[in-house]
Amino acid sequence: MSSTHLPQLRDNPATGNTPSANDPRGKRPLILRVGRRIRPKINGWIKRFSKIPNTPFINPDFFPWIAKLEAHTDAIREEALKVLRYQNAIPPLNEISPDHARIASDGKWKSFFLYGYGFRQDENCARAPVTANLVAAIPGLNSAFFSILQPGAHIPRHKGVTNGLVTAHLGVIIPRQAEKCRIEVDDQTNYWREGKMLVFDDSMPHEVWNDTEELRCILLIQIKRPLSWPGRIIANAFIGVVRRTRFVSDARGNLDDWEAAFKRAEMNEQV
Repeated sequence: MSSTHLPQLRDNPATGNTPSANDPRGKRPLILRVGRRIRPKINGWIKRFSKIPNTPFINPDFFPWIAKLEAHTDAIREEALKVLRYQNAIPPLNEISPDHARIASDGKWKSFFLYGYGFRQDENCARAPVTANLVAAIPGLNSAFFSILQPGAHIPRHKGVTNGLVTAHLGVIIPRQAEKCRIEVDDQTNYWREGKMLVFDDSMPHEVWNDTEELRCILLIQIKRPLSWPGRIIANAFIGVVRRTRFVSDARGNLDDWEAAFKRAEMNEQV
């Protein structure tokens, strides 16, 4: 359930941006199609130089910054609740990154981005300043956003684009029936707890369920995997290529449009 999947432009109601079947923007660029074929080999190289275990779930103790975020859960939750007042203005993930269409087609997975693909969303960060300042201090930050699952949401089994990134979830608002709101990574199942962090390798197959009648909100953080040389060079090069593609720039444009839509929702409430 990550943002490492490469965005593929399609209809976006926030922008009115609708590429035709013949529009080259609707196809993956050659470098990404080649990258998909060589990705298993790249991931294999990265594994060899990892400074942390290559396991589905990773012990949070490997990341010193996690304790500080957990200690500020109450402040992060307070900011999340303010954001959730405007749920209709928070975009479904597939309308930011339509490459997520297969796994987020029902619109029940929404995302309020603070950082996406290595880029800061200034106005959203101003709406959650404590959270934004905390995540800005995380070494190797790639993305950070409030990830919101509506009741009954299911994210089918999928994999992230590279194990050069790892994903961490801070439990912010968790349903009371925690065992019915779960994540499975490879063959291991885990549950979120408020104020606690789950860390996992999202390049492994993973799947998520919210089989409750309550909303689930986490702070999703992606960071660069701690690597020794030359694994760090390989991973940084691959991530750098992804960030420079048109698909990421299109997703950034969608984020900007939804940021403006959120501002309009705030202004309408004040009128």
